[in-house]
Amino acid sequence: MPYFCAMSFTLQVTDPKSQARTGVFETAHGRIETPIFMPVGTVASVKAVHQRELEQDIQAQIILGNTYHLYLRPGTSILNQAGGLHQFMNWTKPILTDSGGYQVYSLANTRKITEEGVAFKSHIDGSKHFFSPEKSMEIQREIGADIIMAFDECPPYPSSYEYAKNSMQLTHRWLERCITWLEENPPLYGFPQSMFPIVQGSTFNDLRKQSAETIAASEMPGCAIGGLSVGEPAEEMYAMSDLVCQYLPKGKPRYLMGVGTPANILENIALGVDMFDCVMPTRNGRNGMIFTSEGIMNIKNKKWENDFSPLDPNGNTFVDAQYSRAYVRHLFAANEYLARQIASVHNLGFYLWLVGEARQKIQEGTFASWKNHMVEKLQTRL
Repeated sequence: MPYFCAMSFTLQVTDPKSQARTGVFETAHGRIETPIFMPVGTVASVKAVHQRELEQDIQAQIILGNTYHLYLRPGTSILNQAGGLHQFMNWTKPILTDSGGYQVYSLANTRKITEEGVAFKSHIDGSKHFFSPEKSMEIQREIGADIIMAFDECPPYPSSYEYAKNSMQLTHRWLERCITWLEENPPLYGFPQSMFPIVQGSTFNDLRKQSAETIAASEMPGCAIGGLSVGEPAEEMYAMSDLVCQYLPKGKPRYLMGVGTPANILENIALGVDMFDCVMPTRNGRNGMIFTSEGIMNIKNKKWENDFSPLDPNGNTFVDAQYSRAYVRHLFAANEYLARQIASVHNLGFYLWLVGEARQKIQEGTFASWKNHMVEKLQTRL
């Protein structure tokens, strides 16, 4: 087995009334139980959250780092000197890195895509850079994540059929180059990295099927689903996830990139997805949006001014239960940094609680009915 396929995954239980499943996979930096949500640590930091809180309070099993941003700063030379991202940020658990493809997609006005790769300008200082499949692998090798992503092109939504097809085929050719580079370049830090290829094809059924079959045939240790949560209606996202999961290997983890709301996560778990990441719990938390088991609240609203109940009605379940709605609202009104920290920690704690509950319900065989009940509540505005 190639050293970039070294991760082991064990499928455990599948829900009798949906495609939801539980599993466990082992990496060099620890064990991950699925379904799982991965906090986003874009530049070697989950914004407003200390690593101690991630590990002890939120109990994150794995976090995500961003190849594009880490490449620009601090730069791979610094990360290499530090011994990789784990050492640099003092994080002992698994890390996943994206390929840089999505950030390149988001720079539509300052990049040019060719067969060789993507030329783009830095959003920081306008300097010119170039990512090829080989360069993406080299950067992720120097970052030193446990799970790395193949370099891909993420087509915009909506895309024409012709554009989506050409983009998908380019992603498949780039995958072959990623595999070749990995075969020729051993790990840097004394532990194996596992690569996930990415399914593309926009919202076209035949393209998604073709891409999923190609990714499955690559025999990598896991599979990612990209190009969703880029503006398409939720129903189209679910339709694509449902379709793709029918063709991806059952015995390997499935990672839906960049998704999403609590309801999105539960609906996609029901379709057979195992792994998720999104900036929403921290980004929205910093702006006063609090996710709870009863729905969503804008903690800045005056209605919470003298509400001394915990942020979540089931507050004892989550981190920061000791802080009342009134107190957190006051912190936001006073523009205190602590407001953003508490909101971010709470939201991440809630997301991890939610996927943990989903795992338990799958094991009990009651996931489908629980999910339907929870999705309705999770979308309620309090």
